[in-house]
Amino acid sequence: MRGVVFDGKQAQVLDDLEVRDPGPGEVRVSIAAAGLCHSDLSVIDGTIPFPAPVVLGHEGAGVVESVGAGVTHVAPGDHVSLSTLANCGTCAECDRGRPTMCRKAIGMPGQPFSRGGQPLFQFASNSAFAEQTVVKAVQAVKIPEDIPLTSAALIGCGVLTGVGAVLNRARVDRGESVVVIGTGGIGLNVIQGARIAGATKIVAVDANPAKEAPAREFGATHFVDASAVEDTVAAVKEVLPTGADHAFECVGRTGLIRQAIDLLDRHGQAVLLGVPGFAEEASFQVSSLYLDKSILGCRYGSSRPQRDIALYAELYREGRLLLDELVTRTYPVEDFAKAVDDAHAGRVARGVLVF
Repeated sequence: MRGVVFDGKQAQVLDDLEVRDPGPGEVRVSIAAAGLCHSDLSVIDGTIPFPAPVVLGHEGAGVVESVGAGVTHVAPGDHVSLSTLANCGTCAECDRGRPTMCRKAIGMPGQPFSRGGQPLFQFASNSAFAEQTVVKAVQAVKIPEDIPLTSAALIGCGVLTGVGAVLNRARVDRGESVVVIGTGGIGLNVIQGARIAGATKIVAVDANPAKEAPAREFGATHFVDASAVEDTVAAVKEVLPTGADHAFECVGRTGLIRQAIDLLDRHGQAVLLGVPGFAEEASFQVSSLYLDKSILGCRYGSSRPQRDIALYAELYREGRLLLDELVTRTYPVEDFAKAVDDAHAGRVARGVLVF
């Protein structure tokens, strides 16, 4: 079967991959569509260290091919959106409703794939850039069949992360103000999460002026073109003179993390979603935090995928959550290199590979 493999030096589309049958508590899924996220690109450029060779992809949707023993919540033929969270379901963190903190879901890559007898790692317990993959049952969430799989694919990472950061981590409330730095796939989902939460002023910040139209479509009330102003913080404070209740950094640059902190009002929260290099450090003025300001990390939108994916699917069906609009372009998997180039150039909100 076909899939995108990173061998430690380059990523390429191969057609001779194999994946094992599902074991107890596992599901084998035929992937129909998979979003190209910057986390995949970060494996390729080394920002996210990961063992190789690895089958990439982690934002996918498809149809259940087969299930292992003990799996009852999905059956062959069901449409599913996949999460990357292979949590155990039994530890103290899972029991508290915090599966993103499950230690068994972090840093334990499996090897369900092989090529010519050589095992290949699975990225983010998912590997959606393959025609078929095997995941833990908890990662497969049944969705209505009337949701296009190209759109449903994006729920499993970008939507869970962005919307979840707003609703689950920051807990944005009605009438509050939000600044979103970076309006790519994650940023747009933060914006629409803030809209759903009832924020009244949502300021999008991006250095690409072409991002203004989609930002406003997803719910931004104001847009600051960072390439056209000398002082981005001052430009935002023309809209929010005392600062923002919540600022989300969605790019992964330490300078922008400082900017998010500087934009906070009293009792404000800076939520970090972008991923800088693992050795990078950020600085801030310590005294600025003594007005009850907070800096919050956020893993995967602090999500509970079995609950949240179903919720977001329903919000989509009600017209309150935008998914189709996130899909800027679809690519056959053979055009992976073109999809990567478009993502690097900022030409797409989300490019989606289709099988």
